[in-house]
Amino acid sequence: MELNPEGILSVGMKIGRRSADLLLIDFTGKPRRQLSTTYDYPLPEAVFGFLDSGLETLLAHEPQRLRDRVCGIGIGTPFELWKWHDLSGLAAKKFSSWKNVNFFSEVAKFSDLPVFVVNDATAACHAEHLYGRGAEYRDYFYFFIGSMIGGGVALNGTVFEGNQGNAGALGAMRTTGPLGESQQLIDTASLFLLEDRLIEGGVDPAILWKKPQDWTSITRYVEPWIGATAQELAKASLSICAVIDFEAIFIDGAFPPDVREELVARVRRYLVNQDKRGLIPPVVEAAAVGENARGIGAASSPIFRQFLLNTNAGLSGM
Repeated sequence: MELNPEGILSVGMKIGRRSADLLLIDFTGKPRRQLSTTYDYPLPEAVFGFLDSGLETLLAHEPQRLRDRVCGIGIGTPFELWKWHDLSGLAAKKFSSWKNVNFFSEVAKFSDLPVFVVNDATAACHAEHLYGRGAEYRDYFYFFIGSMIGGGVALNGTVFEGNQGNAGALGAMRTTGPLGESQQLIDTASLFLLEDRLIEGGVDPAILWKKPQDWTSITRYVEPWIGATAQELAKASLSICAVIDFEAIFIDGAFPPDVREELVARVRRYLVNQDKRGLIPPVVEAAAVGENARGIGAASSPIFRQFLLNTNAGLSGM
């Protein structure tokens, strides 16, 4: 038995700090069409305008029989999005409007499809679990490094979203800054740090979000970022495993595959010299889905919620 790719279609939108992606996927998780847009900051009118206009574009070339098989719209977004900015004045006031946004009501203005909202990093973890290497381990933690780092938790062979859908919010984990100050992991292991390095070096950071991704021209900036990020991930991985005995740590992000492979290799190297007393070190693996994981995971949410078995349903509180 196997899935018919055209048995169900689903739409997903990833809302990122610098870009948004809109995808139409089939039942096997393969993107049929994809649209992308970039912005300085994701303001609500721009994001929902992109979704409104993009829906028809995604479905324009699909026959009616397949349009009728679209089962919903999944939206992958950072929770409490209104807090993730460094704006001031009128721009900050506009951005703070996210606090009062009802995703379901906004989408209902132009679509009758059911809407499912999921944390963007959790969505990426869903994508890896359903379509990547997730089946290789029963319990693992998943890092996705975008503009801001996030994570996901897999327990008992399924992604555990938590009581409020925010399990795996490791960006908030405490760490120590270069001067010994207390910081969050989001401040020491995120892509916005590489973006800042490029700006300081007079390089247009738009290269980070261009597709297809090719970072060979900015290697001199990428290398030190990988080194610093790997050290943070190695420390965070052991802290995570002190709470739950994870078999593995998966690493993925909005970067080219060669950057992911080097980052995984560095994390493995740094783990060797960490103090691991009382812990069983996890294996560190490269995830397989790649930079599209948040969008694919968002699109998989309507499929997962409506057609697949969630073995952690009794634990989620939802």
